[in-house]
Amino acid sequence: MTKSPAECTTKEDVRAEIDRIDQALLTLFAERHRYVTRMAQIKTDPHEAYDPKRIDAMIAKQRSRAEELDLDEDQAELIWRTLIDWNVNYEKGIIVARKRME
Repeated sequence: MTKSPAECTTKEDVRAEIDRIDQALLTLFAERHRYVTRMAQIKTDPHEAYDPKRIDAMIAKQRSRAEELDLDEDQAELIWRTLIDWNVNYEKGIIVARKRME
């Protein structure tokens, strides 16, 4: 049974809810990763993996969404920049490996 933060009366209650949310986040990250993998399959040049204009737009969007959700915008940006950096390197690796096989 899901509890709101106010309904949590013990550390165990809070930890159980955080664990539930973490599982949901991992599930979403796994889904997102499948799309990143597909994008890497579609792109033809490793330089396509890094698109500064797209990255800046994504960061601005996430900062705005974070503010709407009363979440620290700097924290949201840090999370997204980490995710984007990892994805860029992942995409580059897939594209380079595919080009070597051609």
